[in-house]
Amino acid sequence: MCGIIGYIGTDRNAAAVVLDGISKMEYRGYDSVGIGIWLDNSLQIQKKNGRLADLVEALGELPVSNIGIGHTRWATHGIPCEKNAHPHSDCTGRFAVVHNGIIENYAHLRKQLTAEGHHFSSDTDTEVIAHLVERYYQGSLEDAVRKTLPELQGSFALTIMCQDEPDKLVAVKKDMSLIVGLGEGENYVTSDIPAILSYTNQVYILEDYELAELTADKVKITNLKGEPVTKETFPINWDQVAAEKGGYEHFMLKEIHEQPTAVRETLRGRIKDGRIDLADLELDELFEGINKIYMVACGTAYHAGMVGRMAIEKLARIPVETDIASEFRYRDILWQPDQLMIVISQSGETADTLSALRHAQRNGVKVLAVTNVMGSSVARDADRVIYTHAGPEIAVASTKAYTTQLVIMYLLALYLAQERGTVPPAELKKLINELGEIDNALETVLHQEEKVRELATQYYNVQDTFFLGRSLDHAVAMEGALKLKEISYIHAEAYAAGELKHGPLALISDGLPVLTVITQDQLVDKAMSNVKEVKARGAVVIAICKENLQEACQECDEKVLIPDVNPLLAPIVSVVPLQTFAYYMSVLRGNDVDKPRNLAKSVTVE
Repeated sequence: MCGIIGYIGTDRNAAAVVLDGISKMEYRGYDSVGIGIWLDNSLQIQKKNGRLADLVEALGELPVSNIGIGHTRWATHGIPCEKNAHPHSDCTGRFAVVHNGIIENYAHLRKQLTAEGHHFSSDTDTEVIAHLVERYYQGSLEDAVRKTLPELQGSFALTIMCQDEPDKLVAVKKDMSLIVGLGEGENYVTSDIPAILSYTNQVYILEDYELAELTADKVKITNLKGEPVTKETFPINWDQVAAEKGGYEHFMLKEIHEQPTAVRETLRGRIKDGRIDLADLELDELFEGINKIYMVACGTAYHAGMVGRMAIEKLARIPVETDIASEFRYRDILWQPDQLMIVISQSGETADTLSALRHAQRNGVKVLAVTNVMGSSVARDADRVIYTHAGPEIAVASTKAYTTQLVIMYLLALYLAQERGTVPPAELKKLINELGEIDNALETVLHQEEKVRELATQYYNVQDTFFLGRSLDHAVAMEGALKLKEISYIHAEAYAAGELKHGPLALISDGLPVLTVITQDQLVDKAMSNVKEVKARGAVVIAICKENLQEACQECDEKVLIPDVNPLLAPIVSVVPLQTFAYYMSVLRGNDVDKPRNLAKSVTVE
């Protein structure tokens, strides 16, 4: 959600670097933006409700400074407005703080500080941090921050400037992402790797309560006691060009078209001689003796987990429960040593998923993480991690990260089946080889883009839609409905097709678009029975179906055909027309496709 960027150096204008970094974080989603720099012997802050362009316009000719911090805010405490934007300052105006996360005890701290004579100018939880630093400051920003930290309950990533010490930034985190970028005569701090990729790919990844003091010449990292911490440099191998639009109108469309490449990269080196090779991941100890798996995720990643559940149960014969991470903590789990949790998170910073991960570990259950971001909190905290290798995904609505998550689900299911001997070798080898060629099917289905765009042209003015599917197709239907809701703002409901007659059928009316996914050969007759039910009540049916099933689907009003892939692997391919449909529906309605309202890329609050 919120994004942090900080710079200190001698060769660049801090204001320009910070604004550039903010532009690289716009994909997170935000409602206000601000910058703080040291200029004319004082700390100067400029904030705007709205977009980065509004801030740039307000700044006019960029002031020149050697140190600065910036922030994009997604409102949690206090409405979106200028006074609630970051950076936040103290009573004296000597300190500037940018913050990701939530201070859970802020109301108590605010009451306490107000009684001490502090005056607050915002409605945010963040402002208490600035006043606490003011309270404890006695000439050392680092010491003041260190004394502030025990007062804070909740999650935070902080970067702080002090007017009296214009040669340093102090940064610290707990349960959030914060990264220090290393340069020559300059250093950076950020919550998002793309924000600094133009300048450096050498970083330190901060752990909880590691306090970084940045000057132009060095970075010093200490723990809460002030003891030095030795860190290894972490190289980031993302290509900055991959984070640009590359000629596409929107990042989302670019990322839809990048899916064959992303899938190839995720599969690279994993299939050898008809077998799944995960040896370098050292997963065998994790899987040994496992008799139950909890698959935990949020949103799009949850839908990938639904597919993973069915694949693992079918192939490896291990019971799997799929849970929404935000609800998982409320269950009274009967924890057992033969259980495993698999968490899925595109960003690796999803707060609810991290909470579930830590809950499992506290109860002696090991965790395997699936994420797209190296060095993310999920990746560091889990016992083992598998990366999706989708590359930077900029659009808020996930596409290529989702399909690569599906690929990981299949790799895990096939590997477990391989090691447990639960599928006949010849059948297993055939399925593995089909997975290895699934990128070709993705290339083929992308050729249906014009057909999908024409359908969007017919229906972009509707206000309601339904999505239907059975078995694996139901999981895909859920993802298709979520995509349409996220970026077109059209009401979309996804149902297991057999559930229609248990209530939702009452909502079917003349002309209502119903999108149905039909890829499971053995269920096509049942799926068509549901199609007839909605058509009898006036719905218009658009089918995403396999080529070999098109005759069986002939009663559908429109068909978008996908290649005749193995039904078990079909979700990787069948989701692409639904992603594309959502994209063009949003474009035709004039929406901000890459940054939909009210949403954020990395959901870092619970």
